[in-house]
Amino acid sequence: MAAPTLQQPSFLLANLKADSTTKPFLQRCQDLVKIIDDYPAKELHVIFPWLVETVFGSLDGVIAGWNLRLLHSRCNEYNVVLGFLNPSGPMMKLVYKLQAEEYKYEIPVNHLPGPVKACIQQGVLPDCPLFHNKLQFPPSGLLTLNLALNPFEFFMFNFAYCLVTPKNYPQGQQGSSADSAYFVLVDTYLKYFLPSEGSVPPSPFSDSRGSVTAPSPRSSSVSFAGYGVHSPSLLKHHIFHQPSVTADPAAQEIWRSETLLQMFVEIWLHHYSLEMYQKLQSPQVKLALLQYRLSMSSTPCQPYAPPGSGTLHTYQEPFSPTEEHVLVVRLMVKHLHAFSNSLKPEHLSSSPSAHSHTHTSPLEEFKRVVVQRFVQQKLYLFLQHCFGHWPLDASFRAVLETWLSYVQPWRYTGEKTNPQPDQNRTVPDKWESFVQENLLMYTKLFQVLLNRAVRTDLVNARNALMVFRVAKVFAQPNLAEMIQRGEQLFLEPEHVLHHRQSRGYLTPNQGGSFLSSRQRVVTDMVFRVKSHVYALEGQDCQYKQMFGSELRGAVMKLIQIIAQARQTAKRISDHSSEMASNNSFLSWFGMGPSDLGNGFCGVEPEDSGECLRKTHENLDRALENLCQIFKLNQGQLTQLISNLGSSQDDGNCKQLPDCIQGDNGLILTDLGRRQMISGLRRFDIQYQGDPELQPIRSYESALLVRLFYRISSLVNDRFGGHMNALCSRPDFLGRLGRHYLAEPDSAAKLRQSPLSRRTSEKNRQPRLSLRPLASYRMILLLLLFYGLGALLSLSPVSSTLLVLTGGFLYGLVMTLFGDKLKTH
Repeated sequence: MAAPTLQQPSFLLANLKADSTTKPFLQRCQDLVKIIDDYPAKELHVIFPWLVETVFGSLDGVIAGWNLRLLHSRCNEYNVVLGFLNPSGPMMKLVYKLQAEEYKYEIPVNHLPGPVKACIQQGVLPDCPLFHNKLQFPPSGLLTLNLALNPFEFFMFNFAYCLVTPKNYPQGQQGSSADSAYFVLVDTYLKYFLPSEGSVPPSPFSDSRGSVTAPSPRSSSVSFAGYGVHSPSLLKHHIFHQPSVTADPAAQEIWRSETLLQMFVEIWLHHYSLEMYQKLQSPQVKLALLQYRLSMSSTPCQPYAPPGSGTLHTYQEPFSPTEEHVLVVRLMVKHLHAFSNSLKPEHLSSSPSAHSHTHTSPLEEFKRVVVQRFVQQKLYLFLQHCFGHWPLDASFRAVLETWLSYVQPWRYTGEKTNPQPDQNRTVPDKWESFVQENLLMYTKLFQVLLNRAVRTDLVNARNALMVFRVAKVFAQPNLAEMIQRGEQLFLEPEHVLHHRQSRGYLTPNQGGSFLSSRQRVVTDMVFRVKSHVYALEGQDCQYKQMFGSELRGAVMKLIQIIAQARQTAKRISDHSSEMASNNSFLSWFGMGPSDLGNGFCGVEPEDSGECLRKTHENLDRALENLCQIFKLNQGQLTQLISNLGSSQDDGNCKQLPDCIQGDNGLILTDLGRRQMISGLRRFDIQYQGDPELQPIRSYESALLVRLFYRISSLVNDRFGGHMNALCSRPDFLGRLGRHYLAEPDSAAKLRQSPLSRRTSEKNRQPRLSLRPLASYRMILLLLLFYGLGALLSLSPVSSTLLVLTGGFLYGLVMTLFGDKLKTH
């Protein structure tokens, strides 16, 4: 390769673009590695935006890039991509090379999350420090605003945005799974820049000027409301700021951890209404935003904003997270818990005064506040949005497990203790402060989930499992008591707080008591809980207690629905077992009941057999756990279930959903729809059209089905009148004809169907059906029978006569004794 100084940057970029269409992927990566090693930052600066777009795709989704979300371990390029994008790989080496030279790269504001974009377009500074001192104001107007990001921020922005960018993937290909390159890279970056053990590895490119110039200091009077409502400067100059050249060497690298996490949180979780976005901001930040807006209005050349662009009334963000998106968020939540729980015991205190006299590394301080400051508010709104808008199907499991991962930080402590059964694993008392500071995560989201559960089909095994999972988590010993104490702290009256506060700081000589320190602790706990709730729901929120009478009534309603779903599942399971037992040996010879309609029954594959037994078991355990959580009397539960059972006799169990009779059949009412959604009642769905025109099954010969249909149609058209006359006779011959030419019990089945009378009468006409002879099972049995006849020296004609004679005798027996056999 030529010396770096002999080739102009434009030529280098042109050559790389040309190679991208001609050279194989592996060779292109090898060339890029060599270019990153040999060329100086001045020339690499030109190709960096193109290279990032080539890897991650364009922000508008037109360019797919390397399709990291579709790249799995079975692909040939998988290991090459992971090696190239590794935190210690060539791509990050290029980032650090450019970082040392302080280059900037622009991102259009239009690609920011909706609330942030709308605020900026209104001329309001976002509260997130990630966007401070980076806005570029062109004279053309606010709609063309850009963010100037350093190379590391630019790289991480594109990497995070890759997850939420709509992609036009090939037909049949879906998003990421746990072994995709994107999922693995997210996990790798989190472990590298947010290590549970040790410190963040230093940047390989750092000179006397430092890795990057620090931004202008931020006023300590402005709290970081976007990351919590605690005291504003717990991390002093380390959190939210890139380090200055005089900072501690450890602090020189902590900014990468902060930047990575801020990018992930802002891009993945910052999708909710603009009203909620402004509601979350503290009074200090609102004051700063007002000052910023006033300063912009006093500027002589203020950019012009078109009317109605990004205003409060016109803003509406369409945001529908995918299951892949939620799984990546769950990965981040689990790692942040592990990262926070790796804090050394001597740094566990949340009081800043406890750290004023001891030296604490920036990374340890970061661990202490990372969950509350960076994730809590955004994740709460993200989960609330998903709980309210996700379809009522089994894919909700990803959202549910993300929530359960967040509310159980004790699962990610890394302690190697003796494993206990989940039901007997007591939540340690040290986690009570976490429960208090995240009270809405437990109570409000549980109430929202309760509303989903009563509208979900709990007969489905996957939905029943989700209800059991939630009940199992909240039934952990000591957790419900912690939540109750947190609610009691929030409901503490304000005048009692002021009384305690006035007495809590008096010494015994001044008339106080030795319990003053305890009173101060209680007062601090009350303020902590109240500030958490008001920060997420606003000062005017109407809090509903999780253990109050209103929610207790909703829980009793859920218990009733669970009990009804148990009965429905048991009834369907019994019916399936009965149908299987009826599939006797005679059915193998074509003499049993026809199974052509089984493919149209109302039971889905996951709701049959073993799945129904699991459903019954999960619902049973969910009932036990709910009784344990809400201290329900076992006698009350037994009485409730017995009353439910007595009110639903066998006739009622087989009722249709609530309907009204229309001109063309039955029409569901609102009550009937709720009954179907809850799995309480359902139509006995069976195929009731022309039996001969059902779709060809996999166990049937398509050629024979069509051939026999033509033959039977000719016979039915030719002798249809004679068949009707024969089946209309009340004597023995009429009964025998109806056995062979009419479907048994067809009238009883059709009365339960909302078909029109005209179609019903047409399909009841007697007819000859040869379709059972087209099944592979019947063909195999006939071949075996004819083979056995050949061994016994019987001619094909004799074997055919024996088959016809056997079928006729079976018909005689069923005609004479069929009614008696049915009664038994």
